Amino acid sequence: MSKRRGPFEILADYERRSLAHVAGLPEQLDAPGLWRGVGFRIGHKRLAAGFDEVVEILPMPQVTPVPGAQPWMLGVANVRGNLLPIVDLKQFLEGERTVIHEGQRVLIVRQPGGDVAVTIDELFGQRSFVEEQLLPADSLPEHQLAEGRYAHFVDRAYAYADNAWGIFSLERLARTPEFRQAAA
Repeated sequence: MSKRRGPFEILADYERRSLAHVAGLPEQLDAPGLWRGVGFRIGHKRLAAGFDEVVEILPMPQVTPVPGAQPWMLGVANVRGNLLPIVDLKQFLEGERTVIHEGQRVLIVRQPGGDVAVTIDELFGQRSFVEEQLLPADSLPEHQLAEGRYAHFVDRAYAYADNAWGIFSLERLARTPEFRQAAA
């Protein structure tokens, strides 16, 4: 007589069998020289940030403006009972306001003193790059990934599918004194 399995055992069996059919998964996770993160777009720039720098990705929450704040500080939002500052990252970096749309996403970034949400124009999801895709440092200006204020936060880039992807340091952004001082 066969023993009846519970829901947990069934799901664990599904997981075990599905992972057995994923080609190359163990090699991809542990491959030396592999960089993984979250891909996104700000303006015309394709960027990525490390998984360790993004706490969460959310749809754009309802924002309450804060009087006397910098123009790039959109306001605060209540996210699961916590007030989060919402920053228009494009306006902070380029001086141009993000056009908010229905599919808008924010990246939640950990910073000293509490998390902050930054808007992005488009979310591409997980991106993985290998050392062979690393662009020479002197090619960053050619790809316009490290121009203007971006130069403080992008110090390397990868080539993938005819696009250059700048690696954006959200951790460095969160430590920037101007970013931390949102009062006008």
